[in-house]
Amino acid sequence: MGIGGLIAALLRLYSYFIIAYVVLSWVVAGSRSGTVLDIYRVLGSICEPYIGLFRRLVPPVAMGSAGLDLSPLIALIVLQIVGGFIGGIG
Repeated sequence: MGIGGLIAALLRLYSYFIIAYVVLSWVVAGSRSGTVLDIYRVLGSICEPYIGLFRRLVPPVAMGSAGLDLSPLIALIVLQIVGGFIGGIG
């Protein structure tokens, strides 16, 4: 595995972190303590700086009185494109 393959693998791992972060955000809604909340906070500290870039560019989609945040989805798409490009040249 060359350096491009290694970087692509790390980007794929980061994608899994983002997916876990989004899924846990549904689980911990309303939770005030516990191991799952601790994991969610750690993933948040890892994922939020990157997702936040897209959150500033793409507002939530209005769905009645709630909003659907598409920034994690866009962040994942960008990671997949970059990972595919880097993996292809490495």
